[in-house]
This record gives sequence, C-alpha cells and structure tokens, in this order.
Amino acid sequence: QSATIPLFMNNKDVAAEAVTGSGKTLAFVIPILEILLRREEKLKKMQVGAIIITPTRELAIQIDEVLSHFTKHFPRFSQILLIGGRNPMEDVEKFKEQGGNIIVATPGRLEDLFRRKADGLDLASCVKSLDVLVLDEADRLLDMGFEASLNAILDFLPKQRRTGLFSATQTQEVENLVRAGLRNPVRISVKEKGMAASNTQKTPTRLENYYMICKADEKFNQLVHFLRQHKQEKHLVFFSTCACVEYYGKALEALIKQVKIMSIHGKMKHKRNKIFTEFRKLPGGILVCTDVMARGIDIPEVHWVLQYDPPSSASAFVHRCGRTARIGNVGSALVFLLPMEESYINFLSINQKCPMQEMKPQTDVSDLLPKLKSMALADRAVFEKGMKAFVSYVQAYAKHECNLIFRIKDLDFASLAKGFALLKMPKMPELRGKCFPDFTPVTVNTDSISFKDKNREKQRQKQLEQQRQERQENGGKKKFIKNKAWSKQKAKREKKKKVTAKRKHEEGSDIEDEDMEELLNDTRLLKRLKKGKISEEEFEKRLTGSQSRLKAETVAD
Repeated sequence: QSATIPLFMNNKDVAAEAVTGSGKTLAFVIPILEILLRREEKLKKMQVGAIIITPTRELAIQIDEVLSHFTKHFPRFSQILLIGGRNPMEDVEKFKEQGGNIIVATPGRLEDLFRRKADGLDLASCVKSLDVLVLDEADRLLDMGFEASLNAILDFLPKQRRTGLFSATQTQEVENLVRAGLRNPVRISVKEKGMAASNTQKTPTRLENYYMICKADEKFNQLVHFLRQHKQEKHLVFFSTCACVEYYGKALEALIKQVKIMSIHGKMKHKRNKIFTEFRKLPGGILVCTDVMARGIDIPEVHWVLQYDPPSSASAFVHRCGRTARIGNVGSALVFLLPMEESYINFLSINQKCPMQEMKPQTDVSDLLPKLKSMALADRAVFEKGMKAFVSYVQAYAKHECNLIFRIKDLDFASLAKGFALLKMPKMPELRGKCFPDFTPVTVNTDSISFKDKNREKQRQKQLEQQRQERQENGGKKKFIKNKAWSKQKAKREKKKKVTAKRKHEEGSDIEDEDMEELLNDTRLLKRLKKGKISEEEFEKRLTGSQSRLKAETVAD
C-alpha cells in the first residue's frame, strides 16, 4: 500500500505484483476514492468514474464490501456490483435507478451490459467520464479465458484514464496486457522481508507449508483422520474438479460429525454467493472447493489449506496456499501427493521459491472406504457421483501443466479406483484395453442400485421400462444410444458456430453458393491432378470449362 498509493494518486499507471495476503485491495480502493474526490466536476448519477474488474464473483463481492466501508462516508458516490448468477435485466434496472459511479464487476457481466443499448442502458456513454480502471488478479483474468471480454471492454473505455493492474504472479500474458492497456507504467514488486527478499519467495513467510506422500487408496483416510483431529479449526479443502467436490463433499458430511461442511465450485450458479458469505462468518468449519476459491478471497481465520489434489499449475499452488497466513497472521498448508509425484516438491522450490516440510502419514488411521462403498450401494446418487468424480479426475490429470511429473501413463488406476471407493470401473477412453487385477468390482448388479430420492427412482424405473420395451421390439438387441456429455461445452460451441454462420450469411458473403460449389470443384480437380489421376491437359480443359460457365452466368445476372 505504501508503495502503490502515492504513485497511483500522482496519476501514474501501475503494474503491481505482491505476495498473497499483502493488502492489495486497499492499495487501489483508497486511490480510486481520492482521485474521484479531487474531480473538478462532480459525477452525475449515470456517470462512471471507476471500474474494478475481477475474475470471480466471490472476489467481486469481497471488494464491493471493502469499498462500501469507505463509500458510506461519501454519499455522493454510488457503487454497483455487476456479477453473474442473476438476471442481467435486474442489473440494468438497478443501474438506471441508482446509477453507478464505481462499478465492481466480473468481465462477462460487464461486457453483457455494454451491449444492452436496446434495453435502455447506454453504458458506453456512461463510461466517457471514467478516471480509473483496475484489473485485479490480472493473470487469472487471462487464464480463465476472459481475454476476448477484456479487449471488448477496453474498446469502450476512454484512453485518457489511470489504469492499475494487480496480481500475485506476473505471467507473459499479463506483460502483454501491461503493454497494451497501460501507458508508461510504474512497476511495483513487493517481496517478503529478510531472507525471502533475495529469494523472491512467493508465499507469505508466516505460512508453514507441508506435504504428505501417500498412496491413492490411503489418501482419503488420511484426509478424514486429519480433519477429525482439527475439528475446532477452519479449513479449505481443494479438489481438482467440480465433480470431485460434489462427491467428496457428500462423503465428508457423512463421515465427520459436529462440524459444518460446505461445498462450492464454479458450476453452482445461484448458491455460490450465499455459501461464500455464510462460510466467511463461521468461526470454524470445512469448505470443500475447486480453484474458484484460490484467488484473492479473504476468509477470516483460515487455519489450514488442504490440497487433496495438486493444482493444474505451479502459480495456482501459491494462490491456494495464500488463503491462509494473510496480513501477518500464522497459517498452515498441506498438499497430498502420490509416491510418483514426489519430484513436484523440488519443482515448487525452484519454480515458485516455495520451501516445504514433510509430514509423515498417520499410522493409526481407520479405513473408511468400506463405509463409502456402502453409501454408494445404498444410494444411486452417491454411486453416480463417485463415477463422475473418478472420470473428471483422470481427465484433469491428463491435462496437467507439469505433465513430466504428473504422467497419466504412470497412474495406478486400480489404487485410484479404490481411493474413490468405486463399485466398478467406469467405461472411458483412458482405460480402454487395460486390465486391473488389483481392483475387485462388487458382485452386485449396479443397475439394481436405486436412488434414495423416490422421485428420481420413479423416473429411472420409467426409463428402464422404456429400454426393455425397445429391446423387445429390436429382437433382444439393445438399441445403441450415444452417450450424452455431462458438460454442455460441446453444445455451446455448436450453437456459437451456428450463430456466427447465420450472422455471416445475413451480412452477405462475397461468394455465392454456386460460386462456392465451383471453387470446391476446382480444389477437387487440383487434388486429383496431384495424385496423378488426371493429366495436366485434362485438368486445364476442365478448369477452363468451369471458369467460362461461371463467366457466362455472371454476364446473365
């Protein structure tokens, strides 16, 4: 704050890099208010003086709260929070009613509101008075694929403005953004005091970082044992995928009593804000989450950050750990690793300057996997969640950034399936043609496992009856049904392609359909010539014929 605030207030663009939990939020909130207070002309209701863009809703809510502590003393400023998870029209109406001199937003929703001119909101005109733009967690904004949204937003904003770019890690993408969006920026890099300054350590010095090496089928038992021993404390437990959060969140709820356990991930649309706010107020408890909670989130008094799955990138490791030991407080972090992943420790110490100590696995641990299996046998919902979690974990593992350490070829699938307490192996491309003598599937027919929820079970039985009838009609053969994707990404991509094609068609292309057909024919001819199927004379003859036909049609038109 002491490095950034004076520079920002002296009309300098700043690009600040500082360790997590070092108070970056106030480093831009205070200058924003100071700059707006110094304006010669007071901001009108519909004029925007400052915009703060942040990658996640949770972080946006948090910044909005911090900002409101200051703006309540300055009633002349109105502030508005623009995030996903609610109807955009509500935001349009709210902006029209209250205005928004200071906007705190996520990129997707802000870009959407810029395109709401038809709904009576001309945000592009409102931002002409903009003085300050702040991009918080800038590298994450680019990581999460918001680059197109950011570029679209920047096009609407005036060039004469102050811009602040804040992040705990600087990447090449952020460097490119600095060059594009900032004018003669002052670079601020704040390191930890003492030894760490020469070492450029990226985690807080008061953070105790541990790692535990254990097999895949022992990992869950170790986690539960650890959480039971630290019941009175506040924990964040990170998993690699949304499906793993869904599955293990339910499992921990059933196995750890007298502790408040909550789950949060990116696919929860409307519940996220409520869960996040509620957990912040709790004195103790467990929040099971994905990397949606890894950035900038300030949850008071987090004692332990537990990483059940290592994150997909080394910088994400630092951000996860940074949820504890914030603003000079003491905190601890523990990552669980498989024996084949031990070299990740050396990698982190070199790549992220992150010192770590080993924590030995506990010996007096009770085996809870049979309990988890019996939960799956008793309720189909648990069984299906387990299968989805396993598949998503394997797919995420295959895409790991450090694929020299996290090699899917070396993964012990049998041990992993035991660790997920699976009743049988799922059918997936990664397991095709493999045998698993160490894994024993249950003898029960998994189709006979019913849902505890009676309505879901009724629906399932109805579908099974339909399948039986179809089988009888097809002479005992099962009708081939292509598996439906769990994710809607493919459908979204297809829809986007159709919309783009439609737009291009409406705008009018230079090439008519008939012309396109001619071009395709010419391309086919060229391919046949290359393969030696037709001679050069034949090629020229046919080509001339098609061109003269095209010319004749053009003259006729």
